[in-house]
Amino acid sequence: MDQLRRKLIRTLLGTASGTLLLRRSRANATEKMTLQEAGYQDTPSGIYSCGMCTFFEAPKSCKVVAGDISRDGWCKVFAAVD
Repeated sequence: MDQLRRKLIRTLLGTASGTLLLRRSRANATEKMTLQEAGYQDTPSGIYSCGMCTFFEAPKSCKVVAGDISRDGWCKVFAAVD
């Protein structure tokens, strides 16, 4: 779990969404962002979609955003799989 947390922090540093996510994670490590906070949309952003994101959990959830997440959706927390 610590490795995942460190990877998440390294991935998100330097981004506005990362700053928001880190601020929220300090308040409550188990609390997820809302769809609105993440700027979630049901459509991809160009070639990027939730199905290609490190945080996506098939079939329709996310490690950091609460609610039903479409594989074809996208949000500001997107982090491409290495």
